[in-house]
Amino acid sequence: MSISVIPIIYNNIGVIFVNYVKIRDLREDNDYKQTQIADYLNIAQGTYSDYERGEINIPVEALIKLAAFYDTSVDYLLGLTDYKNPYPRKKSKR
Repeated sequence: MSISVIPIIYNNIGVIFVNYVKIRDLREDNDYKQTQIADYLNIAQGTYSDYERGEINIPVEALIKLAAFYDTSVDYLLGLTDYKNPYPRKKSKR
């Protein structure tokens, strides 16, 4: 049995940050600019850049939006799986 681990980075004071390499790769593979994704998430481009570099952790809500945007799973974005296809989505209660 293999165990998946989230790739993490420790800063100089020991705070853990996730390595979000896959969000950069997905953005580049789909020919989006950071400003376009930042606009979609309603954040500043600099904040999104910090996400991609692992300088700050991405809020769960933003991870969910990115997974839906790229039609993948949060597990894929976090590096827990290499399987790009999303899980079946729940029906919205709205």
